[in-house]
Formats: sequence, structure tokens, C-alpha cells
Amino acid sequence: MDAFSLVPPLWTEAAVHARGFQCPTCAKSPREAKQVWLNRRSPVYTDDGRKYQEFYQCDCTTVWWAWSTDRPKPDCSSD
Repeated sequence: MDAFSLVPPLWTEAAVHARGFQCPTCAKSPREAKQVWLNRRSPVYTDDGRKYQEFYQCDCTTVWWAWSTDRPKPDCSSD
């Protein structure tokens, strides 16, 4: 599976919108997802720029999506 394919995989059809940037069922991080697909064909343009839907298939079988702009900023602080 190519995360950047222009054709959506069938598993994305059952996706639910996650309000936080994690699985809405088990709260796992998207880094733990079994599969990922980025919907680059349909960007949404806002005053702040462009955003995309990111789809994730979790180990718990939940398929969820969130906006790319909802992704938390990386913590780059060093201790």
C-alpha cells in the first residue's frame, strides 16, 4: 500500500472522523497504525493554507481520519 497513491484504498470507506489525532477507539498514536493513506486529491484551502485528510487503520480494526492541520506539533525540546 502506497500512502501517497492517488486512488483511495477500500479500507478507507469505513473511516470515522477522529476529534483528537489518535484512534477514537483505543487512543493509539497514528505512528502505530497498520496502514496509512493521505488524500492528496482533495485538499481543502483555508485562510491558514491547505489541509488534507489523513486516513489510518489501527490494530484494533478502527479506521479513522483527521485533518493534517490537527496533527500535534513535534516536541523538539531537548532535556
